[in-house]
Amino acid sequence: MSEFTKQATEHPKAPAHHRARKRFGQNFLVDQSIINRIVEAIDPQPGQHIVEIGPGQAAITRKLINALGVNGSIEAIEIDRDLVARLTHEFDASKLRVHQADAMEFDFATLPAPLRVVGNLPYNISTPILFRLCEFESRINDLTFMLQKEVVDRMAAAAGDGERGRLSVMLQYRFKIEKCFDVPPTAFKPVPSVDSSIVRLTPLAHERLRPKDEHLFAQIVTTAFTQRRKMLRKSLGAWMTPDAWTGINVNPQARAEELTCEEFVAISDWVFGKKASTALR
Repeated sequence: MSEFTKQATEHPKAPAHHRARKRFGQNFLVDQSIINRIVEAIDPQPGQHIVEIGPGQAAITRKLINALGVNGSIEAIEIDRDLVARLTHEFDASKLRVHQADAMEFDFATLPAPLRVVGNLPYNISTPILFRLCEFESRINDLTFMLQKEVVDRMAAAAGDGERGRLSVMLQYRFKIEKCFDVPPTAFKPVPSVDSSIVRLTPLAHERLRPKDEHLFAQIVTTAFTQRRKMLRKSLGAWMTPDAWTGINVNPQARAEELTCEEFVAISDWVFGKKASTALR
């Protein structure tokens, strides 16, 4: 037992064995070799403070706490009250501070920056959580998550890849995305029906693209991928004039998945400029 965990003999009323709950998308890691690889990918350093979303049965938490040493600690966000009870029973509050909360509603601005955020995200709400964390981009040092493999493949898909979609563009213009390794279903209990992957997102900070209007940029990206089988001149016809494409050097016959983030920003900024000039008339 870790020097940072409580002795179970001191707590005879420890919570009973926990059964995974489908409504929370719970699949618990049990493969120690995979757990070790995940901790290596996170690369916790002594004295750091880490935020863990969905610590579950603490398979990764225990190893992180040991690696963080006497001056490090973890802020854990867990929605399942039974798991919260298990975590607060096992770990000292000075090493693991547990917040019983929904990660979609939790205010990450209340935690001291910079944030190193890790977790095995529920696959049914992983995309909304990623977009939620984008709101705290300036406070984030890095994100390391276990996600469904096909979601990670979409996140990392380059321009021209068939997997490229709205998620790809909306994350890539903010973050450097690195797929670390795949995780087989047999690493979990209960065994999920999909493969998983570990991915790291690092904010691009001053290097990231800055559309003149972030909301407009998001609207254009969404519109383009909603009609992804259409050429841009059709899908974005309501936004762009026929002569605009030449001015920004974007091929109007391309489809959404063929565009780089820079090209989407060029489209968005042209539309922004057009709206601004129209408003001045």
